[in-house]
Amino acid sequence: MATHVIVGVSAGIAAFKTAGLVSQLVQNGIEVSVAMTAGATKFVGADTFAALTGRPVALHRFDSDGFPLGAHIELARRAQLLCVAPATASFLGKTANGVADDLLTTLYLAFSGPVLMAPAMNAVMWEQPAVQRNLNQLKSDGVVIVQPSSGWLSCREQGTGRMAEPQTILQEITNRVDGSTP
Repeated sequence: MATHVIVGVSAGIAAFKTAGLVSQLVQNGIEVSVAMTAGATKFVGADTFAALTGRPVALHRFDSDGFPLGAHIELARRAQLLCVAPATASFLGKTANGVADDLLTTLYLAFSGPVLMAPAMNAVMWEQPAVQRNLNQLKSDGVVIVQPSSGWLSCREQGTGRMAEPQTILQEITNRVDGSTP
C-alpha cells in the first residue's frame, strides 16, 4: 500500500510554496490529497493542486458528491500523515482549542495519525504570547511544528515567520512516513 499524505492549506501567502511541496511529495511516490480553507483558494487555486496530485481537492465539510461520508472522515481514514502548510495564526489558534468550523479544522480533529504544521505569518504575529501559547499546546498534543525561518516577509519586513522551505517540510514528512522519526 502506497503512503498517503494529506496536505492542508490554510489562508496565507506562503500557500504558493505549498504547491512546490505537493509536487515534491508526488515525485517521491507519495499519494497526496489536498484540503484547503476557503481563504487559501484566494492565494493558490484548487486547480493547481488538483493538477499536481491528480486528485480532486477537498474544499467543503459537506461535499457529499465527492465524499459521501464527509471529506474529513474519508481523508482521515486513508492517510498516514497530515501536514498543514502554511499553518496560519488563526488555524493554530483554532486547532489548539479544538475549534472545528471548516473542513481543515474538522479534518484535524478527525485525524488520528501524526500531524505536522508549518507555521507562516508576520513576525509580530509570530511573537505574540497567544500564538506561542497555541504552539505550546499543539506541541503538547503531539503535533510536530516545522519551525518558520527568518528573512524577508511578504509584509516587506525582515523577521521570523517565513514558512519553512518545501524541501525541509518534505524531509520532515519522509522521516515520519519511512519510520526513521516518530
